[in-house]
Amino acid sequence: MVSTQDLKQVLAKKQAILQGDAERIAKQRAAGKLTARERVGKLLDAGSFVELDALVSKNDDYAGVITGYGTVQDRPVYLFAQDFTVHGGAMGEMQARKICKVLDLAQKTGAPVIALCDSAGVRVDEGAAAMNAYASIYAKMAKMSGVCPMIALVMGPVVGGAALIAQLADVSIEAGKVGQLMVYGPQVMSAMTGKTFDAKAVGGADAMAKQGGVALTAEDEDAALALAIEVLELLPSCNAEDAAIVDTDDMNRILPQIDADDSDALMTAMADAGKVVELYKDWGKEIRVALCRIGGRSVGLVCGNAKENDGMITPAAAAKAARFIRLCDCYSLPVVSMINSKGIAVPAVEEQAATMIAAAQLLYAYAEATTAKVSVVVGNAIGQAYVAMGGKANADVTYAWPGAVISALTPEAAVQVLYTEELKAGKEPALETRAKLESEFAANVADGVAAAAAGMIDDVCDPAQTRKYVIAALEMLSSKRDSNPPKKHGNLPL
Repeated sequence: MVSTQDLKQVLAKKQAILQGDAERIAKQRAAGKLTARERVGKLLDAGSFVELDALVSKNDDYAGVITGYGTVQDRPVYLFAQDFTVHGGAMGEMQARKICKVLDLAQKTGAPVIALCDSAGVRVDEGAAAMNAYASIYAKMAKMSGVCPMIALVMGPVVGGAALIAQLADVSIEAGKVGQLMVYGPQVMSAMTGKTFDAKAVGGADAMAKQGGVALTAEDEDAALALAIEVLELLPSCNAEDAAIVDTDDMNRILPQIDADDSDALMTAMADAGKVVELYKDWGKEIRVALCRIGGRSVGLVCGNAKENDGMITPAAAAKAARFIRLCDCYSLPVVSMINSKGIAVPAVEEQAATMIAAAQLLYAYAEATTAKVSVVVGNAIGQAYVAMGGKANADVTYAWPGAVISALTPEAAVQVLYTEELKAGKEPALETRAKLESEFAANVADGVAAAAAGMIDDVCDPAQTRKYVIAALEMLSSKRDSNPPKKHGNLPL
């Protein structure tokens, strides 16, 4: 029988934990940050949060993380929120146990996980036990990858081992005013190098966005939480489910007249209600990637950006697109590729290997993906841009716009290689002869009609009807079932 006295002690202990340390909470708010419990309250539907392991501690030392489950727009989710007011949210044995339990439950039940990260690193006073704590979380996240979506939010200093949690997540979001994502904190960096470092310059939202350290950035914590909800809406709860179909636009809507080089207009026109969530916007800008709906279905949209580096794909752009395609494939989101690229950028001598590795990653990601793949060549599809993204071997259905150029080389390079004698024998001035040959090559040899005649694309479509073509293809491919040969896993070129 439980005595009233025992119940009072438990309730008193729980209340003390819920209230937290008033002085430390005041410091948290003075730094412009929400508390861990406030973040949970803003993220989840009102009254839905159920806390797990609320009383877990070690020698009366609170674990420094809030874990549990609730709903976001009526969808079940699991979460953990590091509490910076307790030892700076530093990771220790008990914190890891709580987090691992949540990850296990999410995987068993097929529900997304949201990590609210705010940690100065590791509990140094726990020694090897603290390092093993991080290792246990990494192992759980690695095994859960591709099973249930994981979204990590950087809501304060996220340093050292904590930073790797954000990298192992499917989508990472940094709150601009308070987030700092770093391998080492400024103090450690100063001690190691003898130089002074500013946390914002090293790990702030702008710095991380340009390096591809986070997928999304937001102005503040509220905006970061709102972005997490947007991303969650576009993903299924687990790999055994399909993302919800939500009709928000006319499936027969035609596209306005769009310049193929205007990737902003193209992405907006293709997406339902013009709404896209673009990931890694400031990194690898030659290719743009976004989650959106097309015809009510959640899809991954990949769009060539000819306004950056003349559309030539850099290692960063290739790596970014490869990571995104693998994310989509994990959760069976169709990949819609709007191709407009002149191929792989000519690398510097010291970047040859890095460029080849990144290009191989892009090729591998498209080839390995078993999800539905629809490609539209809207401009150039030169060399590896066609092979990886739009080739018949790597796409289920491929269309092209009139005027699209599909070739192993650009018309300029092709003329230089194929028409050496004509260039020498031309009666017109050399520049006029070259321009004429380039125009003839693009129109007669490398155009979409020639590619369709050779069976390299399925059809040449009216640009205004592109969305209808893509929606029809997605509908046809909705029952696609494909798999890779039995194997432990492939050897992605890293």
